[in-house]
Amino acid sequence: MENQRNISEFILLGLSYDPNIQLFCFALFLFCYVALLVGNLLILVSIQCSSLFHQPMCYFLSHLSSMDICYNSSVTPKLIGDLLVETKSISYGNCMLQVFTMHFFGNIEVFILTAMAFDRYVAICKPLHYLIIMNRTRCNLIVLAAWAGRAVHSFPQLSMTIRLPFCGANEIDHYFCDIFPLLKVACTDTYITGVLVVANSGMVALVTFVVLFVSYALILFTLRNHSAEGRRKALSTCGSHITVVVLFFGPSIFAYLRTPTTFPEDKVFALFYTIIAPMFNPLIYTLRNTEMKNVMRKVWCQAYFQRGLTVNVKKLNNFTK
Repeated sequence: MENQRNISEFILLGLSYDPNIQLFCFALFLFCYVALLVGNLLILVSIQCSSLFHQPMCYFLSHLSSMDICYNSSVTPKLIGDLLVETKSISYGNCMLQVFTMHFFGNIEVFILTAMAFDRYVAICKPLHYLIIMNRTRCNLIVLAAWAGRAVHSFPQLSMTIRLPFCGANEIDHYFCDIFPLLKVACTDTYITGVLVVANSGMVALVTFVVLFVSYALILFTLRNHSAEGRRKALSTCGSHITVVVLFFGPSIFAYLRTPTTFPEDKVFALFYTIIAPMFNPLIYTLRNTEMKNVMRKVWCQAYFQRGLTVNVKKLNNFTK
């Protein structure tokens, strides 16, 4: 590999050269990252401490929250730290690792979102067979397939990137290492590699989006025969999921389903699928899901009550002594 490159690190140009904008972005993305961690951890703990974990939708939601944390952590901490320094460098090895983790965890998230759409389709269109179709064994197989399928996607991406020769230019016009910006600084003809990346990442995003669109079209078609109250509850349940899908897939399709080149707008769109969409996932799934809100209120109020009761008992014991 050493004879294919003579550089040991890349320089990330980041989001802006303006110190004031960088300081604002530092505060904003730090808040976003903390909100993402707190929100997803609250969801994970709430589901684990309640009977909701045995429900397929919440089972998938717990996996989605885990992937949100891993996916976002592969980019955001580095971005936050870079906003405080003048030279935003990243070693070659860490750059390749970031390419892999971004695509690996990001595509597991795509698969989990698809599984959640299938769960909603079965719950609304085939309610009498829901428990049979969405049993725990099938849910485990779906999650296992998500991990296996994303490995099949991510390792070829990493292999194509790691084979690129880098001979001189090492400035990447982005705030993280991604394949298209790396193709731009590689010292070889990257047209074929770019087409393969589009065929891999772009088609995965497009096919998944089409599957999700068809599943929700079938759900809406089925809701014609439901009562007004039934339609309202079903749409309320699906609304949160549709919001997440639009926030995540819209920018992703723009970024990867096109000619293999880079645009100044790429960094803005990348913010949606790397930071903004994962941050809003906990808010969307809790604020728009009545059952989830009730469970979180019950779990955390009960924990607070037990903690207060323990403190009062200790105070009473000390007083009696």
